[in-house]
Amino acid sequence: MERTHVVSAVDGLTLQAYRWPAEKPKATVQLAHGLAEHAQRYDRLARVLVAAGYDVWAHDHRGHGSSVSDAVPHGGFGEAGWAGLVADLVQVSGMIADAVPGVPHFLVGHSMGSFASQFVLLDHSADYVGVALSGTTALDIAAAAMPEPGSEAAEDANLDAYNAGFEGDTGYEWLSRDADEVAKYVADPLCGFDVRPDLLPGIFGASVLTGDQEVLAKISPDVAILVLSGEDDPLAGKGYMPTTVADRYRAAGVKDVELEIYPGARHEIFNETNRDEVTTRLIGWLDAHV
Repeated sequence: MERTHVVSAVDGLTLQAYRWPAEKPKATVQLAHGLAEHAQRYDRLARVLVAAGYDVWAHDHRGHGSSVSDAVPHGGFGEAGWAGLVADLVQVSGMIADAVPGVPHFLVGHSMGSFASQFVLLDHSADYVGVALSGTTALDIAAAAMPEPGSEAAEDANLDAYNAGFEGDTGYEWLSRDADEVAKYVADPLCGFDVRPDLLPGIFGASVLTGDQEVLAKISPDVAILVLSGEDDPLAGKGYMPTTVADRYRAAGVKDVELEIYPGARHEIFNETNRDEVTTRLIGWLDAHV
């Protein structure tokens, strides 16, 4: 793994980025991590993708991992907000295209990274051969269930709320059935931190756009989309949410939309007990679209 950095065009924040280079890449894959984690958690997935011939890149989103500053501390996006995070993602895509020209470019977003990828698709779908969304949800529907910004419930909102209905002592059993993977997350000082009260409203504030069929109609009909989800992921609504996401893209005219829901799997399907099955599915999809 190689380390590099990107200076955000939005506000000058230094974004920590990583590359897992392939000797003769058939395509590039950009990984976008989730909330309250960081890009290096995807090292195992990245190495498998490299072995399959893909040049893999990722960066720590603003307010995550090593992409922090006094103005953008852990758990926040800074004044640039959610729009800044999405703009950073697009900027890194451009850097990858410049560094590895002449090959297809894929974006694979997990959880918050998939939310950002949904926004990227609205204006930049032509930049990608395919976009895969893991652990995603229908953002506008999820937003309707969010507590009112500024309310006491909003102040108390945090990731451990997703653990309702799961047995265990860590508060993060909702992530995976693999207890070892959950333990790694809990032990990682760069994971599981409290998010700032304005962060979730920032993510979901413009979510209506991702469910507006007139807006979705601007997406290139030729971009391939893969939606992957665990059926027991609290964000999935027993499969309803990812199914809704996929159906909306089809209704918007995207010609190649695939959906895979894994029974029993929870939120982090690349860290699940059936992760090899999930990774094989992803690589098969990538290979089919190179």
